[in-house]
Amino acid sequence: MKQPRAWQKMLSGRRLDLLDPTPVDIEIEDIAHGLAFVARWNGQTIGDYAYSVAEHSLLVERLYSRLNPASPRKWNLAALLHDAPEYVIGDMISPVKAAVGPGYDELDQRLAAAIHLRFGLPATIPVEVKKQIKKADKISAWMEATQIAGFTEPEANRFFGKPDMGLIEGLTIVLRPPLEARNDYTTRHKDLLDQMS
Repeated sequence: MKQPRAWQKMLSGRRLDLLDPTPVDIEIEDIAHGLAFVARWNGQTIGDYAYSVAEHSLLVERLYSRLNPASPRKWNLAALLHDAPEYVIGDMISPVKAAVGPGYDELDQRLAAAIHLRFGLPATIPVEVKKQIKKADKISAWMEATQIAGFTEPEANRFFGKPDMGLIEGLTIVLRPPLEARNDYTTRHKDLLDQMS
Protein backbone atom coordinates (compact mmCIF):
# COMPACT_ATOMS: atom_id res chain seq x y z
CA MET A 1 0.00 0.00 0.00
CA LYS A 2 1.38 3.38 -1.02
CA GLN A 3 2.26 5.67 1.88
CA PRO A 4 0.40 8.99 1.89
CA ARG A 5 2.46 12.12 1.27
CA ALA A 6 3.67 13.50 4.61
CA TRP A 7 5.55 16.53 3.32
CA GLN A 8 4.52 19.98 2.23
CA LYS A 9 6.27 22.01 -0.43
CA MET A 10 7.12 25.51 0.78
CA LEU A 11 7.34 28.69 -1.26
CA SER A 12 11.11 28.64 -0.65
CA GLY A 13 11.20 25.35 -2.55
CA ARG A 14 11.90 23.29 0.58
CA ARG A 15 9.98 20.09 1.25
CA LEU A 16 9.12 19.90 4.92
CA ASP A 17 8.36 16.42 6.22
CA LEU A 18 5.58 17.07 8.72
CA LEU A 19 6.07 13.79 10.55
CA ASP A 20 9.87 13.94 10.72
CA PRO A 21 10.89 17.59 10.26
CA THR A 22 14.54 18.54 10.02
CA PRO A 23 16.02 21.99 10.71
CA VAL A 24 17.60 22.14 7.24
CA ASP A 25 14.14 22.31 5.63
CA ILE A 26 12.98 25.29 7.68
CA GLU A 27 13.22 28.89 6.43
CA ILE A 28 12.03 31.98 8.30
CA GLU A 29 10.41 33.35 5.15
CA ASP A 30 8.19 30.26 4.95
CA ILE A 31 7.28 30.56 8.63
CA ALA A 32 6.51 34.28 8.39
CA HIS A 33 4.47 33.89 5.21
CA GLY A 34 2.45 30.97 6.58
CA LEU A 35 1.78 32.63 9.94
CA ALA A 36 0.73 35.89 8.26
CA PHE A 37 -2.06 34.00 6.50
CA VAL A 38 -3.24 31.88 9.46
CA ALA A 39 -6.11 33.56 11.31
CA ARG A 40 -6.35 33.54 15.09
CA TRP A 41 -9.76 32.96 16.67
CA ASN A 42 -10.78 30.99 13.56
CA GLY A 43 -11.19 34.35 11.83
CA GLN A 44 -13.95 35.44 14.22
CA THR A 45 -12.54 38.93 14.79
CA ILE A 46 -13.75 42.39 13.87
CA GLY A 47 -12.16 44.39 11.06
CA ASP A 48 -11.27 44.13 7.42
CA TYR A 49 -8.33 41.77 7.97
CA ALA A 50 -7.96 38.58 9.95
CA TYR A 51 -5.78 38.79 13.04
CA SER A 52 -2.88 36.57 12.08
CA VAL A 53 -0.65 34.29 14.11
CA ALA A 54 2.30 36.38 12.87
CA GLU A 55 0.73 39.50 14.39
CA HIS A 56 -0.04 37.60 17.60
CA SER A 57 3.55 36.32 17.79
CA LEU A 58 4.93 39.85 17.49
CA LEU A 59 2.68 40.94 20.36
CA VAL A 60 3.66 37.97 22.53
CA GLU A 61 7.35 38.72 21.99
CA ARG A 62 6.78 42.36 22.95
CA LEU A 63 4.87 41.35 26.09
CA TYR A 64 7.55 38.78 26.97
CA SER A 65 10.12 41.56 26.69
CA ARG A 66 8.09 43.75 29.06
CA LEU A 67 7.74 40.90 31.54
CA ASN A 68 11.43 39.95 31.30
CA PRO A 69 13.45 43.05 30.32
CA ALA A 70 16.81 41.47 31.30
CA SER A 71 16.15 38.18 29.50
CA PRO A 72 18.77 36.97 27.01
CA ARG A 73 17.65 37.74 23.44
CA LYS A 74 17.49 34.03 22.60
CA TRP A 75 14.42 33.74 24.82
CA ASN A 76 12.80 36.69 23.05
CA LEU A 77 13.38 34.71 19.86
CA ALA A 78 11.73 31.69 21.49
CA ALA A 79 8.75 33.92 22.32
CA LEU A 80 8.53 35.14 18.72
CA LEU A 81 8.64 31.52 17.50
CA HIS A 82 6.27 30.13 20.15
CA ASP A 83 3.52 29.39 17.58
CA ALA A 84 5.80 28.87 14.58
CA PRO A 85 4.64 25.26 13.93
CA GLU A 86 1.26 26.71 13.02
CA TYR A 87 2.73 27.85 9.70
CA VAL A 88 2.09 24.31 8.50
CA ILE A 89 -0.42 22.81 10.95
CA GLY A 90 -2.65 25.85 11.35
CA ASP A 91 -4.08 27.41 14.49
CA MET A 92 -6.74 25.63 16.49
CA ILE A 93 -8.57 27.16 19.39
CA SER A 94 -7.77 25.44 22.70
CA PRO A 95 -11.05 23.46 22.98
CA VAL A 96 -10.39 21.86 19.57
CA LYS A 97 -6.78 21.03 20.47
CA ALA A 98 -8.04 19.26 23.58
CA ALA A 99 -10.59 17.31 21.52
CA VAL A 100 -7.99 16.27 18.92
CA GLY A 101 -5.84 14.81 21.68
CA PRO A 102 -2.14 14.10 22.09
CA GLY A 103 -1.43 13.60 18.37
CA TYR A 104 -1.66 17.32 17.68
CA ASP A 105 0.62 18.16 20.59
CA GLU A 106 3.22 15.59 19.50
CA LEU A 107 3.26 16.98 15.97
CA ASP A 108 3.53 20.52 17.33
CA GLN A 109 6.47 19.53 19.58
CA ARG A 110 8.39 17.82 16.76
CA LEU A 111 8.00 20.86 14.52
CA ALA A 112 8.92 23.25 17.35
CA ALA A 113 12.10 21.30 18.12
CA ALA A 114 13.24 21.44 14.49
CA ILE A 115 12.43 25.17 14.29
CA HIS A 116 14.32 25.90 17.51
CA LEU A 117 17.39 24.00 16.34
CA ARG A 118 17.29 25.79 12.97
CA PHE A 119 17.62 29.16 14.67
CA GLY A 120 20.16 28.32 17.38
CA LEU A 121 17.81 27.56 20.27
CA PRO A 122 17.69 24.35 22.29
CA ALA A 123 15.16 21.85 20.96
CA THR A 124 13.24 22.12 24.24
CA ILE A 125 12.86 25.53 25.86
CA PRO A 126 13.55 25.61 29.64
CA VAL A 127 10.40 25.27 31.76
CA GLU A 128 10.76 28.69 33.45
CA VAL A 129 11.15 30.43 30.07
CA LYS A 130 8.13 28.53 28.70
CA LYS A 131 6.09 29.70 31.71
CA GLN A 132 6.99 33.32 31.00
CA ILE A 133 6.16 32.93 27.29
CA LYS A 134 2.83 31.33 28.28
CA LYS A 135 2.14 34.26 30.60
CA ALA A 136 2.76 36.69 27.72
CA ASP A 137 0.58 34.50 25.49
CA LYS A 138 -2.33 34.68 27.97
CA ILE A 139 -2.01 38.45 28.24
CA SER A 140 -2.06 38.64 24.45
CA ALA A 141 -5.15 36.41 24.37
CA TRP A 142 -6.88 38.73 26.88
CA MET A 143 -6.06 41.76 24.73
CA GLU A 144 -7.25 40.03 21.57
CA ALA A 145 -10.40 38.77 23.27
CA THR A 146 -11.42 42.22 24.52
CA GLN A 147 -10.24 44.33 21.58
CA ILE A 148 -11.15 42.27 18.52
CA ALA A 149 -12.88 38.97 19.42
CA GLY A 150 -16.04 40.26 21.09
CA PHE A 151 -15.40 39.15 24.68
CA THR A 152 -16.45 41.35 27.58
CA GLU A 153 -13.74 42.10 30.13
CA PRO A 154 -15.36 39.83 32.75
CA GLU A 155 -15.45 36.97 30.21
CA ALA A 156 -11.82 37.53 29.26
CA ASN A 157 -10.83 37.74 32.93
CA ARG A 158 -12.52 34.38 33.55
CA PHE A 159 -10.85 32.59 30.62
CA PHE A 160 -7.43 34.26 30.44
CA GLY A 161 -6.95 36.05 33.76
CA LYS A 162 -6.94 39.82 34.24
CA PRO A 163 -3.54 41.18 33.23
CA ASP A 164 -1.51 43.86 34.94
CA MET A 165 -2.76 46.88 33.01
CA GLY A 166 0.66 48.51 33.29
CA LEU A 167 2.10 45.73 31.13
CA ILE A 168 -0.26 46.47 28.25
CA GLU A 169 -0.11 50.26 28.48
CA GLY A 170 0.34 51.79 25.03
CA LEU A 171 -0.32 48.50 23.22
CA THR A 172 -3.31 48.22 20.91
CA ILE A 173 -4.19 45.65 18.31
CA VAL A 174 -4.30 47.00 14.79
CA LEU A 175 -5.54 44.72 12.03
CA ARG A 176 -3.50 45.08 8.86
CA PRO A 177 -2.68 43.34 5.61
CA PRO A 178 -0.92 39.97 5.93
CA LEU A 179 2.15 41.11 4.01
CA GLU A 180 2.80 43.88 6.55
CA ALA A 181 2.67 41.36 9.41
CA ARG A 182 4.90 38.97 7.43
CA ASN A 183 7.50 41.66 6.80
CA ASP A 184 7.51 42.83 10.43
CA TYR A 185 7.87 39.22 11.60
CA THR A 186 10.91 38.56 9.42
CA THR A 187 12.42 41.94 10.40
CA ARG A 188 11.99 41.22 14.12
CA HIS A 189 13.44 37.74 13.65
CA LYS A 190 16.52 39.22 11.96
CA ASP A 191 16.89 41.88 14.66
CA LEU A 192 16.84 39.26 17.40
CA LEU A 193 19.35 37.02 15.58
CA ASP A 194 21.64 40.04 15.11
CA GLN A 195 21.38 40.84 18.83
CA MET A 196 22.21 37.23 19.71
CA SER A 197 25.43 37.15 17.66
